Amino acid sequence: MFCVLTPCKNKIYSQSKHADLHKKEHLYFSKDEIKKNKPTTYNYINTFTLNKEKFLNIYFALDVPLIKSLQKIAPHLTEDELLEKGNFQFSFLVDGKIIYVENLNKGAGLKTSKTVQLDHTIRLVAPEKLDYWGWFMWLKFMKLGGGQDVLSTGNHLLTIEVRPYIQEESIKIGSLLAKGSINIDVAKIKIDERLVPIQKIQPNSGWEISTDAIDTQKIEALNRKIAEGRFENINGLVVIKDGKLLLEEYFNGESRNSLHDPRSVGKSIASSMLGIAIDDGFIDNEEMTLKDFYDLKSYTNYSSKKDSVTLKSLLTMSSGFNGDDSDYSSLGNEENMYPTDDWVKFTLDLPMKKEANIGKQFAYFTAGVVVLGDIIHKSVPNGLVSYADNKLFKPLGITHYQWEYTPQHVGNTAGGIRLRALDFAKYGQLYKNKGLWNNRQILNRNWVEKSLGKQIKQTIDKGHYGYLFWNKTYKINHKEYEVSYCSGNGGNKIFIFKDIPLVVVITASAYNNPNAHTNADKIIKEYILPAIVEKR
Repeated sequence: MFCVLTPCKNKIYSQSKHADLHKKEHLYFSKDEIKKNKPTTYNYINTFTLNKEKFLNIYFALDVPLIKSLQKIAPHLTEDELLEKGNFQFSFLVDGKIIYVENLNKGAGLKTSKTVQLDHTIRLVAPEKLDYWGWFMWLKFMKLGGGQDVLSTGNHLLTIEVRPYIQEESIKIGSLLAKGSINIDVAKIKIDERLVPIQKIQPNSGWEISTDAIDTQKIEALNRKIAEGRFENINGLVVIKDGKLLLEEYFNGESRNSLHDPRSVGKSIASSMLGIAIDDGFIDNEEMTLKDFYDLKSYTNYSSKKDSVTLKSLLTMSSGFNGDDSDYSSLGNEENMYPTDDWVKFTLDLPMKKEANIGKQFAYFTAGVVVLGDIIHKSVPNGLVSYADNKLFKPLGITHYQWEYTPQHVGNTAGGIRLRALDFAKYGQLYKNKGLWNNRQILNRNWVEKSLGKQIKQTIDKGHYGYLFWNKTYKINHKEYEVSYCSGNGGNKIFIFKDIPLVVVITASAYNNPNAHTNADKIIKEYILPAIVEKR
């Protein structure tokens, strides 16, 4: 048995007056501020206006605590093992189609909520961020799971189903515990309609202007999504086709002259400078090791493995140090580095992983790129910043930029060097040109190919990694578009497409937003490529 609440615009059910609502497998919705109301006074609803009403909660009552349902799935496990490996599973369906499934991790909910509690009230929507797993679950459904795409303007039926699950070698799902539906009225978001039309490219861009056709409707649909906040904190969009400026747009207060913080996009510039330093003979090659530049025995946690760490392994995030930015418990996580007064010492003091296979195992390691920057700084005339200005930025005609610095006042290659969006596009086009700019070979062609190539399989999105460049393939209408790209926190990207004459820059400031990179992918797959390459 389950309950689907039939849409009825104004009908509200009071829990205190309708005890018969508490039946097996029933799940109900309310839009109360539950911090102010007691559970016995909740008003149950069957309609909710998204983007307008402030609160949305769900309520369901179980016959037995969750732990009993988990025991039915895996009777061979102890209670502690069940709590370690199992929890609630929530399925979100829109108009009858499963859109997102969330298997709650072990930290979601107190132990008593799984072993004793029968009545469950879960907050999903609130006007301000909640430090609560239900709020984060809704955010993932909407932002990462596709909820905001299917819940387009108009009316929809949202259904939520609750089951128990256990994750062992495979996932085991138990019987339905609760299910309910609500009519969602998605209100149209009011925007300034002047933000929708394609922005005219202003004079003096420094680029020849492309006259190629573009699907105007697609780009205006993208602009509307940016204005609505569907794609959050997008600041700039630049498209170069066949070496000419095709699209240049700015949002959220930025302009052509804005210096934008691209975070880890700046790591790729460290790769460029190392390649130039090798080409100039200041560094022999990327097979040189850390012991060629540092007395490694003077640092803590010395092991002979450190003698084998190559510059190439730092370029490919495979050095074997105990450092992984995707693991907050990792000793070498970048957040542990920044508060120290010597980032290079922090890095070289780190132990090596016992199972380290240098050059073979990917782990995103910002601290290693700081060491690369320090090596370049020590090896080239007048240091990294001056060398980069003379050998990279001036030849590209880039004069308006800003470095961040390490505590030792070395240019920070961890990321954060600020450029204009148009100048990030120059940098991307340089790689598209195989290192050539205005008939001058700024980067060695072979170095460009190695940098953009598939040096190692990476674990972040199952793609590949080059020399501080990422690799992936977009699939659209049964066609594949391979791309190498720079990537930074907040959704910052420089895309260099392999087989089509396209460079795309996205500048964004959705820093630490879990859907920032997903948004950039959607912009490319659903708007940019269809508007420019797949256009009818």
